Amino acid sequence: MAATTAAPPPPKSKLNPKTVRKAVNALLKWRNSENPDLVDSDEFTYLVLTLNKIPPKSRVNAFKIPLPHPLLPESTQFCLIYDDRRTSNLTMDLIQKRIKSQNIPIAKTLKLSKLKSDYKSFEDKRKLMESYDCFLADNRIVELLPRCLGKVFYKNKRMIPVPVDLGKKDWKGQVDSVIESAMLSLSSGTCSVVRVGRTSMSGEEIVENVVAAVEGIVEIVPRKWGGVRSFHLKLLESFALPVYQAVPDETMEGGKGREREVVKDENKDMKEKRKGEEAELKKAKRGKNAAE
Repeated sequence: MAATTAAPPPPKSKLNPKTVRKAVNALLKWRNSENPDLVDSDEFTYLVLTLNKIPPKSRVNAFKIPLPHPLLPESTQFCLIYDDRRTSNLTMDLIQKRIKSQNIPIAKTLKLSKLKSDYKSFEDKRKLMESYDCFLADNRIVELLPRCLGKVFYKNKRMIPVPVDLGKKDWKGQVDSVIESAMLSLSSGTCSVVRVGRTSMSGEEIVENVVAAVEGIVEIVPRKWGGVRSFHLKLLESFALPVYQAVPDETMEGGKGREREVVKDENKDMKEKRKGEEAELKKAKRGKNAAE
C-alpha cells in the first residue's frame, strides 16, 4: 500500500493580533476625544492594503472575504438588478415571491431594461446610487452594468453591484454571504481599501474582523504574504495606523518614500468618500428618529 503524502501546513500568519488591538484601541480613543459629538453615531473602520506590485489582471467584481461579525446592519436596504431579456426566465412576480418566501431584505427590484431607459443621466444614476445601501446584480448581466451605471458607481468601489446567481434556489444564503463579508476590489494600482468594522461594534469584534479580513485577503493577492507591502487601519478622518509592514526595500518602488506616498494618497481618497459616508449617517439618523 502506497504511503500517503501529508498536506503541507498552512503558511504562518505574519499578523500580530496585539498590534491590531493597539491600533483599534488608539483609533477609538482618538475618535472619542476628537469627535465627542459622533460617539453615539456609527461609521466604518477601514483596512488599507498596499501591494508590492500592481496585480497582473484587473477584476471588476469584488472578492468576498468572510467576517465573524457582519458589517451590514439588519436595516440594510438592497437593490437587485435583474436580467429581463427574452433569454431570461425571470419575471417580477417570481422574484417578489422568492423574496417574500425567503424573507430577503431586498427593498427594490430593477429590470435591466428599465435601468437602461430610466437612468441615462449622471444625476439619475447618482440618485439611484444614494437611494440604497448595497446593490446586487444577476450574474448574467454583470458585464453589461459598467456601461449602464457609469463611473458614478464604479469610481466608488463600495457601490459596485455584487453578483448573485439567481438560477439557484437559495437566494437568501447568497445575500447573507454579502452581509457577512468584506468586499475587496483589487484595482489597477497597488492600493485597495476594505471596510472591516463599524465603530458601534466592540473593540474586540473589530479586532476579530480585521484579523479575519487580513487572513482572507492574503489568500487572494498574488504571492500571498510575499505580495503584501503593508496593512494600515483607519477611520474616515483619522491617520492610517500600520498593523503590518514588510521589511522596507529601498530598491522597490521607492522604498519608505513610496510607502509614505501610498498612505498619503489613501488618506486623500478616503476624504473624497466622506460625503457618501456622511449621507449614510444622516440617513441612519433619520430612520432612528422616525422609529422613536
